[in-house]
Amino acid sequence: MTVSPLPPTPPGAPAGPRTGRPAHWWQRRSVKAGALITLLALSGLVILALVREQTGTEGFLVGLGLAVLPVPLLIAAFRWLDRVEPGPWRNLIFAFSWGACAAALIAIVANSFATRWIATATADPTSADTLGATVIAPVVEELAKAAAVLLVFLFRRRDFTGIVDGVVIAGVTATGFAFTENILYLGNAYGTDEASGIKGLALDSVTAATFFVRIVMSPFAHPLFTVLTGIGFGIAALSAHRQRARRLLLPAGGLLLAMGMHSIWNSSSSFGDYGFFAVYAAFMLPAFALLTWLTIWTRQRELRTIRAELPAYAAAGWIGLQEPYALSSMRARRMAREYAAYNGGPAAARVVAEYEAFVTSLAFLRHRGRRGRAGAEFIARERELLTEIWARRDVARPALGYAARATAPLPIPPPQPHTYTYTNTLPYPQTYAYNPYRSG
Repeated sequence: MTVSPLPPTPPGAPAGPRTGRPAHWWQRRSVKAGALITLLALSGLVILALVREQTGTEGFLVGLGLAVLPVPLLIAAFRWLDRVEPGPWRNLIFAFSWGACAAALIAIVANSFATRWIATATADPTSADTLGATVIAPVVEELAKAAAVLLVFLFRRRDFTGIVDGVVIAGVTATGFAFTENILYLGNAYGTDEASGIKGLALDSVTAATFFVRIVMSPFAHPLFTVLTGIGFGIAALSAHRQRARRLLLPAGGLLLAMGMHSIWNSSSSFGDYGFFAVYAAFMLPAFALLTWLTIWTRQRELRTIRAELPAYAAAGWIGLQEPYALSSMRARRMAREYAAYNGGPAAARVVAEYEAFVTSLAFLRHRGRRGRAGAEFIARERELLTEIWARRDVARPALGYAARATAPLPIPPPQPHTYTYTNTLPYPQTYAYNPYRSG
């Protein structure tokens, strides 16, 4: 089979989806974005006032200074996992803001109300506090954090295509939530030390103990819980549209697992003096190691998918012959950006980075399309990605070709002609004019 290169807007291809102004003003994207920003800003102001009221100004500032320490490390870790097909920063900003503002506000109000109601109904404040920490808090907090994952899954579906996307959105949301919660705990601990006459961060202070437990030993606790919900949504994103039960049950199952793990973690304080360390060693660390391995394995599988899917586009002339190898190697990708920056400056490096992102999205789109998971928008989305790639090819191809030659252990063979069997699971017919895989 010989496939000739196709122009970015081939004749005979149907026109893309019509775009225009929505019929009503409240349907405009700018109005929706403004409403969301306003909601998050108001939530942030309210939670700021509530936390400051409980901790005092000095305790709030101490808690803020200590709680911010693990945030850059956690964000960098999740961004590293997302390097193969990095999602837009606006999604991460939304996720962190939702966790730190909206989810934290929902949790602090709902937990306080539920604990007071249980204490009033049972006339046993101690049991109410225990029940609130081990049952109410895990349910409320995981539901509040899962709302951010659900919103991105529903309204940013193009950016939510697999397990890694679910892990990243869930982890960043939980990082924002833990940030606000740590301010509250550390601020209250500082207030307790002040009331006891302990000044500063003495080693025997409550503040130091709280910092060690929450910031040093378990900064990943909340992200670990919510990542289970993200994995459920990620697997649902990989499921075909006709698998409705699977797309509904998997996120719900991930959410229930997150609640269960959260409940066990909160119950550790009731297991005796060494209950925390026992749960930490026997439960939290193995779970953290297992989920870390799963996300890294998933990222490696994404790279293998890129190498398997791109030769068809290389054979058609859309991308260079060596690019399937270069784009499936993180080292080659980085070297291509560095080569472009050295020869053309930051603007050229940015073009290469955009090219890499578009080609990666194209490979994943084709992978989903061959399995009947791309949906009716496959053709329009493929054409959009190919147009973006074509516009950047003059800058990106030399850089990726250099990176491929510099990193390949052996000469890279040219892609061989591909033969495809078209079935009804594909979102386009064999005779469709706009088809880079059609036989010559």
